[in-house]
Amino acid sequence: MAWRQFIMRLDALEVDTVEAIFERCGASSVTFLDAGDDPVLEPGPGETPLWTDTTITGLFALDIDLGHLEATLISELGLSTLPAHHIEDLEDRAWEREWLKDFGPMQFGRHLWIVPKGTQHPSVDDVVIHLDPGLAFGTGTHATTALCLEWLDGQTLKDKTLLDYGCGSGVLGIAGLKLGCSSAVGMDIDPQAVIATRQNADNNEIGEKLRVCGAADEIEGDFDVVVANILAGPLVQFADSITLTLRRGGMLALSGVLCEQADDVMAAYEPWIDFESPVFKKQDGQIWSRLTGKRRAERR
Repeated sequence: MAWRQFIMRLDALEVDTVEAIFERCGASSVTFLDAGDDPVLEPGPGETPLWTDTTITGLFALDIDLGHLEATLISELGLSTLPAHHIEDLEDRAWEREWLKDFGPMQFGRHLWIVPKGTQHPSVDDVVIHLDPGLAFGTGTHATTALCLEWLDGQTLKDKTLLDYGCGSGVLGIAGLKLGCSSAVGMDIDPQAVIATRQNADNNEIGEKLRVCGAADEIEGDFDVVVANILAGPLVQFADSITLTLRRGGMLALSGVLCEQADDVMAAYEPWIDFESPVFKKQDGQIWSRLTGKRRAERR
C-alpha cells in the first residue's frame, strides 16, 4: 500500500489540538520531529517534551482528502493560513525492515560482531550477536553503545554475572553472555525494551541465561559486572542504587554521558568506585564518554 505524508511546522500551535485534528482527518500515525538542532537529551520520568522548533508529520492513505485536513486545521485553529507545510508521496515498502538498509555487520573490539538478523556474519570464529532492535534503543550504531561493547570485548567475563541497567535492545547483556558470562539481568522501564530484549535473547539462543525485568526494584542480588548506558541525569540520580547492585571488586561501566558531564557523574560514584581515565568517542558533533572503574571494598 502506498502512503502520503503531510508535514507541517507547529510554530506556536497547540500540540494536542493539532494532533487530534490529524487523527480525526484519517492519519494512520502522527510523528513529531526536531526541525532545528535542539536535542532533548534528558527528559524527566514520564515527560515527553518537544523541541523549540518542531514539525508534525501525518501518515495518510492515498484516498484521504488532504484538502479537507488543511481546511479543518485553518477553521478549528482560527488561522488565516497554515504554517509552512508540504506533502510527500511514499512508495510501498516493508517499512518495519527499512532500518536494515543502513545497518550492516559491525565489529567492536577484537572479537565481537553485531549482525542484523538473517544476515551472514564475517567469520565463524568471531563472537556474533544477531540483532533486531525493534522499537528499542541499542544497535551499536550510537557511540555510547559502541563504547560499552568495545569495553565488554576487552574484559575477562568467563563465569561472571552481569547487570545491564537500562537494557534497551538487550545488546549489552547479550554481548556479556556471548563473551562468557554465566548469567545476566536486563532492566528497562520501557515495555518495548523489555519485549525487544527478550526477543533478541531468544534469537541468540541465550534466553534461559538472560532475565529481563521492567523496574529497578525487581533486580535481585548483586553482580560482578554492571553496565549502565543511559543518560547523565539518571546515572547521578540513581548512583546509590546502581552501585549497590555491584559486588565489592566488581567492574562498572557507565555511558550515555557527554564529555562535559563526565566529572559530575564520576563524582556521584566516587564514594564507592575507583575510576580509570574516561574514554571518549565523537559522533555527529557531540563527544560521548565511557566511565569505567571497580568498586572498592569499603566506602570512603
